[in-house]
Amino acid sequence: MFTLSAAKSPSMRQILLAYVVTLLAVLALDLVWLGLLMGPTYRHYLGDLMLAQPRLIPAALFYLLYSAGLLVFGIVPALRAQSWRQATCLCGLLGLVAYGTYDLTNQATLTVWSPMLALMDIGWGIAVSCIAGTLAYFAGKRVA
Repeated sequence: MFTLSAAKSPSMRQILLAYVVTLLAVLALDLVWLGLLMGPTYRHYLGDLMLAQPRLIPAALFYLLYSAGLLVFGIVPALRAQSWRQATCLCGLLGLVAYGTYDLTNQATLTVWSPMLALMDIGWGIAVSCIAGTLAYFAGKRVA
């Protein structure tokens, strides 16, 4: 299913475009998810633990770093293998690992982190990662 052979490496242009698409997709999807759909739910579960406004520098660093992770561990290998399914699966797996680590650690250490919140957030991490990785794969592939 996954190819790890030394297939043709994607060009720098493909990689840069894929990164930008990944970053924009994750940002846009999270804006809808956190801002419109799930904001009240998070506030319900977390209450006073949530800031009135997010801190922009840590948020920006997260989006830059996470998009790079999706690119390195999911999108570039998929571009080499020329498989959008590989991009979807590898990016989804990274979403499961990253969001699962965050949510399960919070559930293990915080009194207010509910199993329902953890499940919703992990599901979102998988979904946003799959969508962003797949879009970025097709954008990178289009440049080739």
